[in-house]
Amino acid sequence: MIYEIRNYHYEPTRMTEYKAWAADRALPYIRKHFDLLGFWVSTDEPAEVTGKPLDELGSATVTWILRWPDVATRNQRFPKLFGTDEWKAIMADNPGLEHYHRMEAKFTEAL
Repeated sequence: MIYEIRNYHYEPTRMTEYKAWAADRALPYIRKHFDLLGFWVSTDEPAEVTGKPLDELGSATVTWILRWPDVATRNQRFPKLFGTDEWKAIMADNPGLEHYHRMEAKFTEAL
């Protein structure tokens, strides 16, 4: 198994709208079509950072984790599931694609 950790740097001042959209529109689709382990949004509490400082975007405001059997399965299924007309309609209701400052996907394995 591999785990895909998705971090989004969504505009912090628009998080109320984003959270409503995610809960009402995006999460039902994601839960139905993916092996979603969790979906989290930042609180107003400041991040605790040690070591080198964060860049100007700060910490990710949205994080979710998907489980896949392997990267090949992910690479085959991910674009298809996010390319459907249903998903395109969901994204059309997003409170603003321009508010995604950065999107990251990182692949991990359990130890």
